[in-house]
Amino acid sequence: MTGRVVAIMQARMSSSRLPGKVLHPLCGRPMFLRQIERLRRCKMIDEIIVATSTGPEDGAIADACISEGIPCFRGSLTDVLDRYHEAAAFAGNPTHVVRLTADCPLADPEVIDACIDLHLRSAADYTSNTIERHFPKGLDVEVMTANALETAWREGTSAYDREHVTPYLYGHPEQFRLETLKADFDRGDWRWTVDTAADMEVVEAVYQALYETNPAFDTDDVIAFLKRNAEIAGLNGALG
Repeated sequence: MTGRVVAIMQARMSSSRLPGKVLHPLCGRPMFLRQIERLRRCKMIDEIIVATSTGPEDGAIADACISEGIPCFRGSLTDVLDRYHEAAAFAGNPTHVVRLTADCPLADPEVIDACIDLHLRSAADYTSNTIERHFPKGLDVEVMTANALETAWREGTSAYDREHVTPYLYGHPEQFRLETLKADFDRGDWRWTVDTAADMEVVEAVYQALYETNPAFDTDDVIAFLKRNAEIAGLNGALG
């Protein structure tokens, strides 16, 4: 029995470098909803939940979730580890939790499924493609058991642990079984996440070029587009 797998995607409006980015439209829809559209193609996720804060500025995220029928939990803005812990309880205490962030609208369902599959096959406590980076920044995925999340919530006491959710897990290899998903080719210096206006410009160009004819465009499609359009890829080092 593998148990139930729930993806919890953290989202907030108060990004220091690009405030409100999660609601920025991509082909007419908020960025985080475009990302969820991609996540829904994952075969190994049983449910997707958005975890935002109780801050008034994040009410817009909660309202968007309500209008789309997406489960949304609101918790601490600064103690994100507590927010994840409580969101997992809100989700009915799943066996495994997938951590995702709402600034990765090029997320690849196949990569996410591969990470979950490795996690389950290896009986790991924590599995990711981020500690040893082989995938572009923006295809990040972390998977942990609910028991590991509970331990991190209970024992991870530093401000860094609380803000970044998983450092207590990968920082204690003597306590947890860790696994890393690796790619066939190292693309770890490529940048597809959205932290800056330049990042957003790259992602907008990708969606404008690919989405209308193929809403399920994949990583190979993104690479091909960026290689054909070096001036776009060069805006933020999208191809390293």
